[in-house]
Amino acid sequence: MEFSPANAIVQRCIQSMRLRESGQTGEATRVMEQAWTQASDDFEKYLAAYFLAQCQQKPAEKLYWLEQALQFALLVNDPATNSALNTIYLQLAGCCAALNLEQAAEVHRNKAASISQAPADDGPFFHGSKAALKKGEELIAGKSSNYQEGLVMNHIYFTALPNGAGLAASLAQGDGAERVYLIEPTGAFEHDPNVTDKKFPGNPTRSYRTSFPLKVVAEVNDWNRQSEEQIKEWKQKLADSQGKIIN
Repeated sequence: MEFSPANAIVQRCIQSMRLRESGQTGEATRVMEQAWTQASDDFEKYLAAYFLAQCQQKPAEKLYWLEQALQFALLVNDPATNSALNTIYLQLAGCCAALNLEQAAEVHRNKAASISQAPADDGPFFHGSKAALKKGEELIAGKSSNYQEGLVMNHIYFTALPNGAGLAASLAQGDGAERVYLIEPTGAFEHDPNVTDKKFPGNPTRSYRTSFPLKVVAEVNDWNRQSEEQIKEWKQKLADSQGKIIN
């Protein structure tokens, strides 16, 4: 399943986060219990269980929901959920340690340590832009940021989700039409630290960055553009986060 802000379970997770941030833990738990009931596939159940775990005050209850999250993440077994396994194992270790289950805690720590931090994603990959590009052209780092004035980017960014690339194109500077390109990385790449292990565990949007060029393969037309209202909301979020880009 593709991670989408429009997904009902994702929206409940965001609602739950906001409630917890305002100290309304009980209401946040209620929202996530509804999400758990409504979850219709393994990916949604993984997300609901993970955020239910974050609502728990007692280590034993948090441990239970983290174990549920781990079970469903392993069933999904894709780059989005696999990128969260390190976070889940470390939280499991913390719960076990709090319950004096040191042997179990050590098992989880070892599993977390065994997980490579390099992305395990075979693509295909996409880049969003308002520039008209041709097959064979290369996109390079060193350009001005679309999101922070005066910042020259040390990396170039891409994603494995065409709709995510389309959103990036919508947020890019310039007056041209939004375009999504199928691209090939020409060198090593890493998880985008601006979105990885932030509000959601791991890298659910499968967003990456590289200092190597991206080669344009073809333009892609099969992607869903967000509404003007959604794009406006994203632009406001970017404006509110000025100065927080990890470059």
